[in-house]
Amino acid sequence: MKTLKIYYIDNNYIDYLRKFDNRVAYNKSKARPYVGVVYTFNNQTYFAPLSSPKPKHLTMNEKAVDIFKIKDGELGIVNINNMIPTPINCLTEVLPLVKDKHYRKLIIEQTTYLNDHKRELLDKVKQFKLRYDKGHLSSRLRNRCCDFNLLEEKCKEYEKEEVAI
Repeated sequence: MKTLKIYYIDNNYIDYLRKFDNRVAYNKSKARPYVGVVYTFNNQTYFAPLSSPKPKHLTMNEKAVDIFKIKDGELGIVNINNMIPTPINCLTEVLPLVKDKHYRKLIIEQTTYLNDHKRELLDKVKQFKLRYDKGHLSSRLRNRCCDFNLLEEKCKEYEKEEVAI
């Protein structure tokens, strides 16, 4: 099983996907980190956005199917409902670029926790995707999700356009 790493996803790609689905998480300020490889389905690799630690993460239900709490929410969450298919060439690993020592410490702690609990994360992502594909999510939850099928299509189109350039 591959080691999970935290990545920035190219702004141009995020902007491209947002044309089709406004639930794709914006890159905040410089960039919003995504964790990957979270899930591969039909030869499509998905990456899920991280949310930095907030007090509300501590009280979120651990059993919520659309999030994965990192160290009980102390280190933030993985937003499974907003994962996106992403071409590998649109990724840049975060850790080598981080200069701020406090942020670097957070990224290292998040990465360590996610790799120590990789099986739990991947199982949760797989169960979520299966429920999504079978239509077994509440309409309220489904409305918070990215349109995975549409985004897979758009990801493939983006890759073809990049190759053509």
